Amino acid sequence: MFTSKSLTLRSIAIFFAVSMLILSCGKQVSNVSESDPWKKMDLIIKSIPKTHFLNKTYNINDYGAVADGKTSNTQAFAKAIKACTANGGGKVIVPNGKYLTGPIYLESNVNLHLEDKAEILFTINSKEYPLIHTSFEGTELMNHSPLISARNKTNVAITGKGTLNGQANNTNWWPWCGSKGYGWEKGQPSQHDPLNRDNLVEMAEKGVPVEERIFGEGHYLRPNFIEFFECNTILVKDITVINAPFWILHPLKSNNVIVDGVTVNSHGPNNDGCDPEYSQNVIIRNCTFNTGDDCIAIKSGRDGDGRRVGIPSKNIIVQNCKMIDGHGGVVMGSEITAGVNNVFVENCVMDSPNLDRAIRIKTNSKRGGTTEDIYVRNLEVGTVKECVLRVTMFYDLYGSQVGKYIPTIRNINMENIKVKNGGKFGILADGYKESPIENITFKDVEIIKVDSVYSLKNVKNINFINTYINGKKIESIKN
Repeated sequence: MFTSKSLTLRSIAIFFAVSMLILSCGKQVSNVSESDPWKKMDLIIKSIPKTHFLNKTYNINDYGAVADGKTSNTQAFAKAIKACTANGGGKVIVPNGKYLTGPIYLESNVNLHLEDKAEILFTINSKEYPLIHTSFEGTELMNHSPLISARNKTNVAITGKGTLNGQANNTNWWPWCGSKGYGWEKGQPSQHDPLNRDNLVEMAEKGVPVEERIFGEGHYLRPNFIEFFECNTILVKDITVINAPFWILHPLKSNNVIVDGVTVNSHGPNNDGCDPEYSQNVIIRNCTFNTGDDCIAIKSGRDGDGRRVGIPSKNIIVQNCKMIDGHGGVVMGSEITAGVNNVFVENCVMDSPNLDRAIRIKTNSKRGGTTEDIYVRNLEVGTVKECVLRVTMFYDLYGSQVGKYIPTIRNINMENIKVKNGGKFGILADGYKESPIENITFKDVEIIKVDSVYSLKNVKNINFINTYINGKKIESIKN
């Protein structure tokens, strides 16, 4: 028979044994992820929950929709979505045809499904997009509603092979950027007027509450196309998106997001294809991006607003995608104040004379933050204008961007990369003396037709393993 004392000693012994086992297992998992980070990617993929919907359908035509491309169907969409969510969810069907509408607001357990020849045309009347809490270039504000949005929702999807058409062009939305190349003419209002974009950034730096940052009509800050704000378990699959006013797919403070088989073809200003911001556990796969800006740009807030929110974007996975035109194939920044880590890019094709870079990290000392653990493998790169890898701590769009928050960038791994026409540099990287860019590894990389092997400033530890540039094997740089 055990005494109380012997039971206590036995309990303590068991506790320590279990503790040591847990620590040992944890160490093993850590060692596995360090030795092969791609196994960590596999674990992330397995952990992401999938959307599930009831087998019920709600056809927007049954709620008054008219497919003539002229009649407003805003209320028909709203009624169909309301009925769907009220009955536990299901699929809201958009049949073949052209449907004009104002903003669409998705609800939990709703799958907005476009049939193959369905096209949703979004009104270009800015007054039809009411003020809501949203974001513009990494700064939260009250602005025009996105064209499609969901806020604080769970289990939401947009699917089907139909088309979402923002109808933006050089006569509407795009001129607001203030560039002559997009229809703006001298004397016309734009986002650059003193009370608009600059005023928003100043408000954020002063800590003005978001609900008091009121913009919208008359301030010329274009709305995002599809925004999931503080949502969980999201699917966007197979749709085509064209003619966007601004950023196209924008998961904001959202988790467990899958973007699969989407085609983006939109060449307007700031027409980023997909911008996960303050978001975690995001898969972007089997997509085609042909854009006026970055194909994929991972964000985590701008300057003071990013420090206020403080949510890093992490566990971002890009697989089997095709990048055509764009400023960069997969990009981190420039709004990455809260940090970015655990980015995995594999099995992608990037090729266009209008694609500037394959992989890019852009930040500055107003942003600060840490960008680390970027893993890239199995890229086929045809033509890029500037370089295969561009990393800078001195990104200076909108003038001088020098502050007191010097960023940290480290651990960039590129493996099995084949480049046919590498542009100006293999690697173009510039860091701060007091915060050098650290640990870049190129393994089994071949780049031809490049002007210079690299241009480096304040970069520490570059490892070249079986890497050839312009036919010459490149030696590692240790410093």
